[in-house]
Amino acid sequence: MNGYLLLALAIVAEVIATSSLKAAENFTRLGPSVLVVTGYVAAFWLLMQVMKTVPVGVAYAIWCGAGIVLVTLIAAVLYRQVPDLAAWIGIALIIGGVAVIQLFSRMSH
Repeated sequence: MNGYLLLALAIVAEVIATSSLKAAENFTRLGPSVLVVTGYVAAFWLLMQVMKTVPVGVAYAIWCGAGIVLVTLIAAVLYRQVPDLAAWIGIALIIGGVAVIQLFSRMSH
């Protein structure tokens, strides 16, 4: 399977797990707790598969950058934790940094 498709699945699993942490309430709620554990196990297993074909630095930059952006958006919707201007600027810089690595670095090819 394509390394970048596996990376997208790893990102989705990690975002589900991270977004469920607050709802798990210190692992006192079963459903969200199961999402946290299974999401992180799936995310790290998928990330290990990704690193067979995608350079570690590139895979991790995309995984972290996409995870930060998606978790921030989900937290804004689910938990009403809306980012302020400084947070949006920081997120834009993260996206820009990942784009620079992917588009211009020889490491990504």
